[in-house]
Amino acid sequence: MKTSQQPQIRLTTRKAAYMLLTILVVACCGAALANAKPKKEQYDVSNLDSLGGTNSRGNSINNRSWVAGYSNLSGNQSRHAALWRDESLTDLGTLGGPNSAVTWSVKSNSGLIAGIAQTAMPDPLGEFWSSAAFYPGPNNVGYINLGFVWEKGQMRALPTLGGNNGFATGANSRGLVVGWAENTCHDPTCVPPQVLQFRPVVWDTKKDQIHEFPLIPGDTSGAATSINEQGQAVGISGICDQAVGRHTAKHAVLWDKKGGVIDIGNLGAQWWNTPTSINQRGDVVGFAGDPGFPEGDFLHAFIWTKRDGIRPLGALPGHVHSEAYGINERDQVVGLSCDANFADCRAFIWENGVMTDLNDLKAPGFSAILQQAKDINERGQITGRAIDPITGVRTAFLAVPSDKHD
Repeated sequence: MKTSQQPQIRLTTRKAAYMLLTILVVACCGAALANAKPKKEQYDVSNLDSLGGTNSRGNSINNRSWVAGYSNLSGNQSRHAALWRDESLTDLGTLGGPNSAVTWSVKSNSGLIAGIAQTAMPDPLGEFWSSAAFYPGPNNVGYINLGFVWEKGQMRALPTLGGNNGFATGANSRGLVVGWAENTCHDPTCVPPQVLQFRPVVWDTKKDQIHEFPLIPGDTSGAATSINEQGQAVGISGICDQAVGRHTAKHAVLWDKKGGVIDIGNLGAQWWNTPTSINQRGDVVGFAGDPGFPEGDFLHAFIWTKRDGIRPLGALPGHVHSEAYGINERDQVVGLSCDANFADCRAFIWENGVMTDLNDLKAPGFSAILQQAKDINERGQITGRAIDPITGVRTAFLAVPSDKHD
């Protein structure tokens, strides 16, 4: 009996040892995988040509890799809307005045570009309008400013709601363009030199029609900043104020496909709550006001989803200010982050809850500092503005994931 049991005992012992070894291997490998950091994307970065000046910025990049933004002319007294495509630069011109620009993420893949441009006509009310901050002096004010669309080499003006000025921001491939436009109401909530009330609008460029988006009940003015292919749009709702953020951005809002308006919340303040981009899933990014700074000294980048609501993205280490400007289907978010003195501003990419300085992901050979990331497309390509730390020249840049070149 004793002899017949020995092989079974040795077999059981050997089996137990094998199982123990397997458990140890799995445990060790599992720990190694858990501690391993995912490999971060690296980007090949290049400067984009200018129109002769020393200040350019890419503000939009679509899925055809068209970069749109602005570039100063020689002497830096005026700037024009610019389009970079197929390694060439196109000056989009103006509506007769000295300045124009593409200031927001357009996103249309059909060849439609939207932006703002001055006309040759003086503004009869002397308003600074929303466009003054987007142009260099000395002619950043004084002219009527309108939203425009550019397509197939031609720029044309978009109508207002009866007032003098308009502003176009985002567009989709169905020919819908969003922005804001003045009506004829002299609104007592306007802060001089702003006089006229303005409303968020959508232009149907195929039908040459303009329609208002509804505001939050009780509000009098607002603006639309971005639209996706489904027709969902985002923007702000508040009072007339100075026609640049602040109390016009009391509410960050989403307009759904049925035309309803939804307040998507804030981060504790009733000012500067500004969505900047919406992806095809309806996820929204932007920046929100700080409760302690009604003048917008410091802002906070956010993401909003239908499931999780509004959430802050934070800022880079040592920074206190952040703004988000672009989002793609992978929920990769880009923007800028700055220290308290705005002496150090860096472009960032945020993904899976982690914000990373885009400068840390540059491939060797690009020495300029990536200050602002303004948009990202579905290929992960990013555009924005870089600055040469020696000369101070600001250039538009294109950052392409190193493993995703054509």
